[in-house]
Formats: sequence, structure tokens, C-alpha cells
Amino acid sequence: MTRGDRAIEFILRYCRIPEGSKIGQPLVLLPFQEKFIRDVLDNPAGTDMGILSIGRKNGKTCLIACILLVFLVGPEARQNTQIISGARSRKQASLVFKLASKMIRLNPALKQITHITNSGSRITGLPMNVEYEAISAEAGTAMGLSPYLAILDELGSVKGEQDDFVEAIVTAQGAYDDALKLVISTQAATDAALLSVWIDDARISKDPKIVCHVYEAPVGSSLTDPKAWTAANPALGEFRSLSDMKSWAKKAARVPSEESGFRNLGLNQRVNRIDPFISKSIWDRNDGAVDDEVFYSSPVYGGLDLSKTTDLCSLVLIAKDKNEKWHVKPFFWKPADLVDEHGSRDRMPYRRWTNEGLIEAPSGTVIDYGFVAKKIAEISNNMDLQKIGFDPWKFDQLKGHLEDKGVSLDAFEMMIQGPKTMSPALAATEIEFLQGNIRHGGNPVLEMCAKNAVAISDSNENRKLDKARSTGRIDGMVALCMSMGVAMAFGDNTVSTDEWLESLSA
Repeated sequence: MTRGDRAIEFILRYCRIPEGSKIGQPLVLLPFQEKFIRDVLDNPAGTDMGILSIGRKNGKTCLIACILLVFLVGPEARQNTQIISGARSRKQASLVFKLASKMIRLNPALKQITHITNSGSRITGLPMNVEYEAISAEAGTAMGLSPYLAILDELGSVKGEQDDFVEAIVTAQGAYDDALKLVISTQAATDAALLSVWIDDARISKDPKIVCHVYEAPVGSSLTDPKAWTAANPALGEFRSLSDMKSWAKKAARVPSEESGFRNLGLNQRVNRIDPFISKSIWDRNDGAVDDEVFYSSPVYGGLDLSKTTDLCSLVLIAKDKNEKWHVKPFFWKPADLVDEHGSRDRMPYRRWTNEGLIEAPSGTVIDYGFVAKKIAEISNNMDLQKIGFDPWKFDQLKGHLEDKGVSLDAFEMMIQGPKTMSPALAATEIEFLQGNIRHGGNPVLEMCAKNAVAISDSNENRKLDKARSTGRIDGMVALCMSMGVAMAFGDNTVSTDEWLESLSA
């Protein structure tokens, strides 16, 4: 028998269903669970890390409890070793301990060879003196441990690419040459998250010591497609309720604010559960081709977000065609010397986008406003440029360069980036997107900004855009909203110009 065979035999023989209507009955492993256990334990190269990512309610915590019992008192128990299961919150960490304790108490044989300490969420396997402890980032208990097996539960909740709690656990395993890390989690929301980085590394590097099983719905899957549900939920129809999945999917299709959560937790896709200002489905619905000729035959409006001189700056122009569709033309600038550094920081392909001409990167570590002014002059040449809403940040340093390049400042309208000023702009943008009147051409840099932008409200329900995560760039989306705002105020007059000007000066 292989190690995997022995582990599975132990689980089927000793582990009982810990709760629910079938409590106390022998636990049955599904094929995807058996495959993960075998691939980890029977790996000819030896496994350093095993990653299992599946949708919510597919028995992740129960599987963790079974695996830790295999290493605590089962065939993988090793003399005088430590096992830990780590989670971000005390509540999540306690779930694994409680399920393992329930399994032990349901089997007299296991009960005789273990000692449970409820106060410290610890269990000792008496035959080999193996100690297990459930720890959490909230409790700050990761230091001082030396685990042979570390199981990380719901690592997808870690937002950044680095986490002190996880790092403390990983570095604590240095005493063993064959230490094992297991990650069992729903996918993270973004590519920049730690779990995403680990999964992408496993896929790209094809390291034989990393076992990576990810069950996810294909990109672009319909919310109500049963095949998408099955792809992300290998326990669907077993202990993952099919009727619950159907209800959840219908609600997500009916209520836009529920879509992101369902895609992330239900379809196991990398979709931010903090709902963006423009949802993915609505963004994709407006992915029409951009007609450059419209910008030379129709009035043009714009938004300019200078941001910091060391980061992404954006100009977005819009113009309406004869069919009342708004065509979007974005421009982005980033200092050349920071492209690679910021690409690593944001986990975005800035270098590739620069090589493809989607981002212009003038030399240096800061944006030269003379360069930006020159580009605005070139871009707007022969256009009927009506108004450009601009963020006042650093504009005083730009306007002299604009005048030197022959660009009239009459077209520039200051827009303070507060809720009262931006709320009409957001409303105008939202309406046009919902009605399918935008043609953004699928520009990936602008799409990145759209994914990161969330709308936050003040006490008067006025809204502005904010970042969904600390390093997420939203400059292009802010510029698009400003361009739509000035178009509605000074062109289509959807909102009162007097009312608009009053908000600008607030």
C-alpha cells in the first residue's frame, strides 16, 4: 500500500461525520478528495506544498480535520512533531479544532489515544506524542512553533502578496527538510493576493514538489450555467447543496451587487467581493470597438487624472457617434524607471502594456509634465475639444507647459475629487454603462482601473470612487467619470450646468 492508500484507509475506518443529519456515520471521501491526498502523499518528487482550491461549502474544513488526524494518530504520525492549522480569524481557526475534536469523540478508539485541551485549541496524539494546535492571525500565536505539518485554511482571505502571519508559519518549518504545507481555500479575489501568487507560481514553474488542484469555473461562464457550478464545486449534489447553488446563482443574476461574491465564492473565480463601481458583466457588455474617426467628427470631452508624478497618470477622451454611443479613448503615462517595480507591487503586467503601447513611459522616476503637455497637444490636434475635467492635484505645474504647447486652458474645468463634485459624474457614467451606450474597446489598463474602483458614499449619499485595495490603480476610471461628467454638464445637459458648476466649487 502507498502512503496515500494508508491515509485514505485510516480516514474511512476511523473518521465519522462530525455533525448534521448523518452525524456518527462513517465518513466517505469523494474522488477529488482522494486524488488530492494521493497526489500529495505519493508524489515521487516529494511534496513541499499542496494547494486545493474549491468553491464554498465543499467540505474544506472537514477535509482539513481528517488530514490532521492522519498526521496526529494515523499512519503519517511522526514522533514528537507539531501540527498547526492556521486561519486569519479565531472563529475560522476554531472550526478545524472543533471538527477534529468531534470526530475523535465519536470514535472510542481515537478517544483513547488522544488528549483534547479545549482552552488552548490543542490536541495531543499520545502514541507518538504529536501536538496539534489551531492558531489564528488575530491571536498572534504563530511565533515559537516548529511544525512538521502546517495547514493554512482560507488563505484566499489574505489580500496582499505578503502576510506576516503566514510568513511566520512558513519560516517556522525550517527545522525539517521534508516539512509539508497544505493550503485548502477558495480562491482569492485578485491576482495580487498571496494565494493567487502561489497558484500562479505553481502553474508557471511546474515545480514537481508543488501539488496544485484548482477547481474553478471557466472565465466568462454564465452565472446560471450548471457546468460552471460543477467545475468549481466537485462536491455538488453530494454535501454541496444543488438547490442552494441554484438559488444563489439566480439571485446573483438578478441582483448586480451579488454577482462578484457569487463568482468568487460560488464559481471560485478571482473576482473582488468588494463590488466594483461597474460590475464585470456590465463592463463586458460595453466592450464594443472604438471608432477613432468619431473623435475627429464629433465634440470631444475628457478627464485628466494626474495622480502622483511617480505613478500612473491618465487622460480619457470620449466622443458620441451618430447612434448615440460614447467611444472611449484612454491614454496612460508612467515613469519608465518604475515600470518593473510597480508591476511587481501591483501584480500587473505594466512592462508588457508599455511594450504594447498601452502605457507611455517617459524616462526617469517621475512624470515630466512637459511630456504630458506635449502629448495632450498632439492628441487633441484637429479635435473639437469642448471640456476636460481635471483633478487639481499638481495641475499648477502642468498648465504652464500646456500654454507653451499652444493648448488653450479655456477647455479645462477643475473638478475637486470629493463626493459632492464627483457624484453627478458617477451617476452619468453609471447610466450610460447600464444602458449599453459605452464603447471602451476592452483596453486592459482601463479595465484594471475599473476592477479596482468602488463607489463610496458620504452622509448625504453623494458618491466618489475609491480603491478596492491599497495598491490598485483607479486613475483611468476616475478620468472616464470626469469626462462623462463634463460631457453631461456642458454638452448633453443631462444635469443642470448651474448645479454642476456649484458642485465643482464646493
